[in-house]
Amino acid sequence: MRAVLQRVSRAKVTIDGAVSGEIGKGFLILLGVAPEDTAEEALYLARKCVGLRVFTDENDKMNLSLADVGGKILAVSQFTLYADCRKGKRPNFIGAAKGGQAQELYDYFVSCCRGLGIETQTGEFGADMQVELLNDGPVTILMDTDELMRKK
Repeated sequence: MRAVLQRVSRAKVTIDGAVSGEIGKGFLILLGVAPEDTAEEALYLARKCVGLRVFTDENDKMNLSLADVGGKILAVSQFTLYADCRKGKRPNFIGAAKGGQAQELYDYFVSCCRGLGIETQTGEFGADMQVELLNDGPVTILMDTDELMRKK
């Protein structure tokens, strides 16, 4: 699984002009799923995201987690995180999981974040979404379970 995590002051996702999910302080997480990904990886990644200490403390050090600051998550499915741009100018997405498996693991990731005590809003899997955010810092972190869990 791949996640692009952005520390935000606010973020929202709209579909056909209607707000699907909206948060204040927290993380916007764009989440991609590969065919070989598992529920174990989704849980691991959720724990990693929720526990990440990238909010500043009283000494202006990145030392606080979502729970410490009362932050929330806006999780958005993002199959394009598995774009392969090595050949030509049009990316292919063969490295992304197909809809059913991807949605199942995306939904499980969201439920894991909620189970860890973090309010989690979502977009709509497979929908054409517009995502707005105010990146705080900016802080943007790329995580890949292949690297985090040393699968490769």
